[in-house]
Amino acid sequence: MALKTFGRMSVDWEERVNFDRLRRERLARATRELEGSDLGALLCFDMNNIRYLTATQIGTWAFDKLIRFALLPRGDEPILWDFGSAARHHQLYCPWLGDRSRAGLSTFRGSIAPEAGRPQDVAMKIKQELEQRGLLGEPLGVDIVEPPVLFALQDAGIKVVDGQQLMQKARVIKTEDEITLLNQACAMVDAAYDELYGAMKPGLRENDCVAVVANNLYRQGSEYVEGVNAISGERCSPHPHNFSDRALRPGDPAYFDVLHSFNGYRTCYYRTFAIGSASQALVDAYKRCRDYLDQAIALVRPGATTSDVTAVFPKAQEFGFADEEQAFALQLGHGVGLSIWEKPVFSRLVSIEHPEVIEENMVFALETFWPATDGWSAARIEEQLVVTKHGAEIITRFPAEELLIAGKRYHSAAGPLATTRESQSNLNRDGKASVVEGARHEGAKVRGRS
Repeated sequence: MALKTFGRMSVDWEERVNFDRLRRERLARATRELEGSDLGALLCFDMNNIRYLTATQIGTWAFDKLIRFALLPRGDEPILWDFGSAARHHQLYCPWLGDRSRAGLSTFRGSIAPEAGRPQDVAMKIKQELEQRGLLGEPLGVDIVEPPVLFALQDAGIKVVDGQQLMQKARVIKTEDEITLLNQACAMVDAAYDELYGAMKPGLRENDCVAVVANNLYRQGSEYVEGVNAISGERCSPHPHNFSDRALRPGDPAYFDVLHSFNGYRTCYYRTFAIGSASQALVDAYKRCRDYLDQAIALVRPGATTSDVTAVFPKAQEFGFADEEQAFALQLGHGVGLSIWEKPVFSRLVSIEHPEVIEENMVFALETFWPATDGWSAARIEEQLVVTKHGAEIITRFPAEELLIAGKRYHSAAGPLATTRESQSNLNRDGKASVVEGARHEGAKVRGRS
């Protein structure tokens, strides 16, 4: 095991995460990609790209607002325009930005009246910086943008092109410190799953399970619990990708996906359980789900392709879907870093015909799904891994090689009930012979007394 799991505090007697190095190496990767492209500059509104370039962050409430933006000009340092007093805070506490932290604001997702001219203000800020550097005639890569801002940039004479691919390429290979943070983020989910495993029992609702996980992660120091999928019982197939207030029942399957952020670095981490007991159909589905996943993991190594790995995934038609688009995300791989949707992507929908090469220090998740033959239960498992020189190291360590049974164990007069059993008791008998014989015996005794 090559990766280390450090404590999450900084100390003077051990180098753990070197945040200066993290900031420097991330910016260097983005700068190299920009220099190797035909772009004059890169403009980012995506919070994760802004963090990658500037090592700044404001509240997670801002993720969907597109209010802050950063410009990386060719041959220069990034400039950040941030929300109100956040810009002043960065000036005081982010010395690596120097005087390049400024107040700025876009349209607040269109809630500011168009007459106020916010899109034009954004465009003029960017145009001035490009003009000063002789870059105004060069293409400007933009990751995501509101239409009014896009139109204002174009009206200002700026050629806008796609900047998402540049940032995806910059972020696809993780630095030493990024890998450490991803490993630490997964270790926190290990602990959250352990607490959830101990808490689950009949009557606990899916939303209660979400609360257990979120509370555990925030107590550990999570920056952001992006989501907890909690799916149980008949909701397991087809997969709804959300949670409800459904209560767990004996014999239920229950699977979860935990997505959270530690210092910006994410997890995507599925586990499946059964409550009290599991049907043979669920046990079989879990084994098949695990087998597909392990076959995929075994193929991961530098030089292999996403097509090589994806080829072992079952076709959509094998588990009840008409085509790969309908089945997308059930047999899947995806990069994980400052977001959970990064390169490389593994899917029969796109990877067979458009493969990407796997490289050392990529970090991605592989996830599989299999529906049970009973028509309503299903298994879902996911592992997050780091590509090493010769293969992969798994950083999601909560046990998943076999289906785990959670909840109260039940004891009968004859001893503990089996944990592999049907949830309907009448289905757990070999037949009715003993019942019939008992009735006959009782009947004979009654007739003898008469």
